[in-house]
Amino acid sequence: MTGYRDMWQALGLDLGAHSALLEALGKGYQDIYLSQRNRPQGMSYFDFVMKEVHGLRIRELLDEKKAGHKIIGSFCVFVPEEIVRAVDSTLVGLCTGAEFATEEVEELLPRNTCPLIKSAFGFKLGKACPYIEASDMIVGENTCDGKKKSYEVLRDLVRKMYIMDIPQVKSDGGRALLKAEYLRFKETMEQFTGISIDADRLRKGIEIVNNKRKALHRLSGLRRANPVPISGLDALLINQVYFYDDPKRFTDSVNGICDELETRIERGEGVFPRSTPRVLLTGCPMAIPNWKIPHIIETAGAVIVGEESCVGERGVRNLTDGSGETVEELMEAIVERYFKVDCAIFTPNPDRLEHILEMYEAYRADGVIHYCLQFCQPYLMESMPVERALEDRGIPTLRIETDYSLEDIGQLKTRIEAFLELIL
Repeated sequence: MTGYRDMWQALGLDLGAHSALLEALGKGYQDIYLSQRNRPQGMSYFDFVMKEVHGLRIRELLDEKKAGHKIIGSFCVFVPEEIVRAVDSTLVGLCTGAEFATEEVEELLPRNTCPLIKSAFGFKLGKACPYIEASDMIVGENTCDGKKKSYEVLRDLVRKMYIMDIPQVKSDGGRALLKAEYLRFKETMEQFTGISIDADRLRKGIEIVNNKRKALHRLSGLRRANPVPISGLDALLINQVYFYDDPKRFTDSVNGICDELETRIERGEGVFPRSTPRVLLTGCPMAIPNWKIPHIIETAGAVIVGEESCVGERGVRNLTDGSGETVEELMEAIVERYFKVDCAIFTPNPDRLEHILEMYEAYRADGVIHYCLQFCQPYLMESMPVERALEDRGIPTLRIETDYSLEDIGQLKTRIEAFLELIL
């Protein structure tokens, strides 16, 4: 990617640190992804995306900026992409998923802060994330307490920060809060871009985002087959690229690989033998390049058939109703759609357990691995009752708590292998 050095330098990246990051990312991708056997040919597109994730894609975003469009960065699925698209802007996920510049981060944040938050700060302080530097506005959301307080610090480190409040209770009051926040966000985006959102614009934004979700729904449905036509690692990568790629290109590429997978299923072809244990992965989201747990699972003799995660089914499960005739009706539909997201920030949160059970049955899983990031209090607190509820129903469950480091790989491998022996 040496052809992008001038671009990265203009963005203010630390070229040495960024080069080291790309080298590590490339090696990890080679070892984890390109070592897989019998991958669908359609994954070549996503391999290309990963090769150019800090190169061509950043150049495309900068070209959009030159054309007068805004780039909006975010960390969470609660930021409504439909509204961003309605003002001819692009929403992109920001860098997390790996330890970076930890010493610098711990001068600003407590050591026992959630790894995802520390990672986001590390990429910013280490000047290694072109998505952060290319963003005209970064949208933070008050989901967990860690994010809420960390955004007070991040506000002073980025060009423009917008904070969105998120309800914590599924109630009439909670829904009213979400509606008020989304209306405020709509007004902010209109002011920021100089574009007034009418019904046609909002409906088009809904259509673009729904098409991405429909493509992922199709992919998820194909993963229910036995033998499984695509690895969990490759499916996770597709879900991760969802947050970065051009939406139409992404949608077309996912539908293309689904065509290929349907042919595989008709022929009875799979990436693993029919007898391979099927695992449902639940819990915290996994951002690029957080592939540690899936890699261990699928090299230990199992296949991941679904992810109950924000980077997975939780993030795209529901579509937004685009049939409304007015802006008010369409905004109500957006609020309704996002209010169904069963994040662990909500209390109580019975819908999440119901969805885990539904996925376990639908994907014909043999066991559940519940993944939590250290110090992620909402998911850690919820993991124990979820584990008990699943085991009470006779569902084998393994609860894992880890971070982004590689130091615990041996221990995790031992625990996961022992768990898989139980469900063989």
